[in-house]
Amino acid sequence: MIRIRRALAAALVVAGAIGLAGCSSAVSLSAAPDANDPRCADVTVRLPSSVDGQQRRWTDAQATGAWGDPAAVLLTCGVESPGPSTLRCITVGGVDWLVDESESPRFRLTTYGRTPAVELYVDNAIVSPNNVLEDLRNAVSQLPKSTECTAPEAPLDEQDTTSG
Repeated sequence: MIRIRRALAAALVVAGAIGLAGCSSAVSLSAAPDANDPRCADVTVRLPSSVDGQQRRWTDAQATGAWGDPAAVLLTCGVESPGPSTLRCITVGGVDWLVDESESPRFRLTTYGRTPAVELYVDNAIVSPNNVLEDLRNAVSQLPKSTECTAPEAPLDEQDTTSG
């Protein structure tokens, strides 16, 4: 049953990719070290066709996703799960994320307490990070949860996200 499910998931990914390939050029990304983890396939087959109004685009790497033209959201599944961090930790839709704002207005968000981890690059000048995280929660919540933020902060839209 599990093999049939995985084969169906793979077929859906390929079919979806073929359908998306005709819409726009591929976004070039690199696969993460654990992109071949079957749990990343579970995430990939559940990626939505749009996030915060940006349409999904074809990517050229396993376990990745991109939305917008130019790409405003980039997703990579299979990155190393982060350990304890001094970065802000937020919870959106039941998924915890570490927020790196060092390249503002582009944020790097990494799932916290899930293995393998998912990393997002979000252009806050084009999309709302909160809306993106909410749109991706169904896909990302497929990853097993092992720990959580000890003191999650308010979601990004409820705080000042400008640097300075």
